[in-house]
Amino acid sequence: MPVIDTNSLKVIERLPGWRGRYFHSPNMTIAHYDFKRGATIHEHFHLQEEVYEVIEGELEITIDGAAQIARPGLVAIVPSNIPHSIKALTDGRAIIVDYPLRREFD
Repeated sequence: MPVIDTNSLKVIERLPGWRGRYFHSPNMTIAHYDFKRGATIHEHFHLQEEVYEVIEGELEITIDGAAQIARPGLVAIVPSNIPHSIKALTDGRAIIVDYPLRREFD
């Protein structure tokens, strides 16, 4: 696997307040996000299992109707096909990993 300089990747604002840099391994999609306080990701679900690693700040992550706070040191794991939504409680940064990879993030 090559080494990737994530700082050199194009920044894409997929949703208001969510600015991400994306890359793929053979089996996963990885996103490095900067998020703004109050930014949200609507409730949705997808085939991929998803892992949220908050590096800085706090996110309220609602998984299958249960809300919890993710912050540095806590990881949220969203199972495949389970409804989930996100609200940024502060400005911050997070790494989100999807397995299997998400071609729509090419």
